Amino acid sequence: MTTPSESAPLESAPVRVALVDDQQLVRAGFRMVIDSQPDLEVVVEAGDGVEALRRLAVVPVDVVLMDVRMPQLDGLAATARLTGAHDGQAAGPADGAVPRVIVLTTFDLDEYVLAAIKAGASGFLLKDAPPEEMLAAIRTVHRGDAVIAPSSTRRLLEHLVTALPDDDAAAPHPGVAELTDREREVLLLMARGRSNTEIGRDLFVAEATVKTHVGRILAKLGARDRVQAVVVAYESGLVRPGA
Repeated sequence: MTTPSESAPLESAPVRVALVDDQQLVRAGFRMVIDSQPDLEVVVEAGDGVEALRRLAVVPVDVVLMDVRMPQLDGLAATARLTGAHDGQAAGPADGAVPRVIVLTTFDLDEYVLAAIKAGASGFLLKDAPPEEMLAAIRTVHRGDAVIAPSSTRRLLEHLVTALPDDDAAAPHPGVAELTDREREVLLLMARGRSNTEIGRDLFVAEATVKTHVGRILAKLGARDRVQAVVVAYESGLVRPGA
């Protein structure tokens, strides 16, 4: 468990979190961990996607932890409706701001990870991840970044080899051709789970310079965040599984 000194700096108001999972014991465990942090607060719980969308239309939330397999409406469909990823129409957030979504998964659900990202999720997290990793993920996506660096994400990317296209099936993406050599280097390091600080150290450049490169990469690929950029890199064949 992280201590207040290890946590991100406190903000004027706690980060509002929603827990969407059909297992009440899972939600109770997550709530206990999250509510133990002074900068985080669980404000919504739901047992399926339909209930989640209904409650999130009334209660403002910053970050949603979304399970995949649920009755009535699964986590993928609920995420797509919540973020407006498929039709551009977000499902009426209470305060007009679309919350960030972290999809909860287990290894036997790996086939859903890329679909979750395409549905608008800002990342994914193993249900059995250490508490401090879950807390870090919530804070990361709330800052506007994506969960792509934690060890669980790297393991999942490695485990997705069979789900990703081979060289012959890779889908071309027009934005990839627009990347400079340096931007390709940065994207490759992003795909390895490197943070901006680590990329700067690897390439011997300032972190601010890395941030500029990342911003340009996202713009050229039409990606919402680092996770989507990495997915494009894999799908286009720029990054090869196991490389």
